Amino acid sequence: MSLTRSHSMRALVVIAAVVVAAACSKAEQPPPPPRDAAQQRKVDSTIGASRLPGAGGVRNALAASDSAAKRKALLDSLAQNP
Repeated sequence: MSLTRSHSMRALVVIAAVVVAAACSKAEQPPPPPRDAAQQRKVDSTIGASRLPGAGGVRNALAASDSAAKRKALLDSLAQNP
């Protein structure tokens, strides 16, 4: 059974009305505030501890970050106490 032209136009109008209503009904919410370093570290640790794909890369990135922070602290202490 094929749709007649008036039925297809009516269906198109109904679909367009639903799309417009859905787009207009969503109230704009302000974006969430950005995370500070400690909050982001906590999220990254949780992801790294999971079994999600790519979690190993997150763990490796955290380990590299820790290593760089330790090296920086060592160099800073050597510069202050020659």
